[in-house]
Amino acid sequence: MPTPPGPTGHPPASPAAPNSPAAPANSPPSAGGKARPGELRTWIAKVLAANAGVQFSVTELARALGHSGGAVGNACETLVSRGEAERVGSKPRMYRATSATATAAQHALPPAPAPVGTRTVPRPAAPQAPAAGPLGGRPEPITRPNGQQYHPRSLAQLPDVEALQRLRKAQVAVLLYGPPGTGKTSLIEAAFPDLITVAGDGDTTVGDLIGEYTQNANGGYEFIYGPLVTAMREGRALLLDDATLISPKVLAALYPAMDGRRQIQVKAHKGETITAADGFYVIAGHNPGVHGAVLTEALASRFSVQIQVGSDYDLAAALKINRTAVRIARHLATAQQAGEVGWAPQLRELIAFQKIADVLGTEAAFANLVGIAPLEDRDAVAEIVAKAVGRPVTALALGRQL
Repeated sequence: MPTPPGPTGHPPASPAAPNSPAAPANSPPSAGGKARPGELRTWIAKVLAANAGVQFSVTELARALGHSGGAVGNACETLVSRGEAERVGSKPRMYRATSATATAAQHALPPAPAPVGTRTVPRPAAPQAPAAGPLGGRPEPITRPNGQQYHPRSLAQLPDVEALQRLRKAQVAVLLYGPPGTGKTSLIEAAFPDLITVAGDGDTTVGDLIGEYTQNANGGYEFIYGPLVTAMREGRALLLDDATLISPKVLAALYPAMDGRRQIQVKAHKGETITAADGFYVIAGHNPGVHGAVLTEALASRFSVQIQVGSDYDLAAALKINRTAVRIARHLATAQQAGEVGWAPQLRELIAFQKIADVLGTEAAFANLVGIAPLEDRDAVAEIVAKAVGRPVTALALGRQL
């Protein structure tokens, strides 16, 4: 963690420039006012983004923004948990911008706050009405690291992204479970921009989590820390994707980091002890129907909140995916719940369906939908697809030579 450059985190104050703007008449809502949800975080992000590389204390931000130090401190910590700010000191707490801060500062707000000391806080654009979500009144989609957008869903009467962020702040570990393709990983990536992901499988080792010795260019060996140690040291979120495919003996190396100790011992590296920094958080994904996925009692007990994730077929329709394909998916999902079939297309398959339809046509997309069904369900799926489209449909296959 970088060391603050001085006791206040910035160079000594100098006389304010004569052309520094005066405090605006309409300042941000004070602690007792009715700030919109997330508004204070956006103000703080604007200050940090406009002064990249400069460190601010909670007191400085609170004085300029007209809020209590407690409210500002909490908002700063939320920005840190999202990867939208960086904490670089503790006595006093100092914050500065990250690469994600500018994005967090883009929400429309009322007129600007006052200057912070000798540094001028920029005046935002004139107030605008908040942009409506693409689905009408819903939260706006969030761009994931791969550039795709995630559309928030409801969880405990909150947007799911916000619910997960609150659970992280409270250090309540979460396990998301459901069929592949329902959006578990997408949700986690949208909620935690600082995410480090471990793709679990039966071959995952303790070294894959904690680290191991690797030969360097000089022919010698050096210890390279794994994703668990990196997340602990940097206070980042760690996703165990397909956690239940990882051997219980391997997962046991993680447990001390998740309990009250928040420490692990790296036996392979001189018995070094790693202590988790603030913000470190573990979240996991589980696909119950996947062969070899076993949710042990020891693993389940580490995740106090377990959330079932299914496909949002309403979202599929809103994304303008072929209506007949969505109707078929709903039908198969109902049949799956009744035990009549073992497979139903999830959102991932429906998105792929539309891409295939756009490139090869809907006939090929329906044929592919039949072809990707498990062999034991293929006849039932073909029958349902045939009834929906009004003609026989077989799995996509090569034809005769042209």
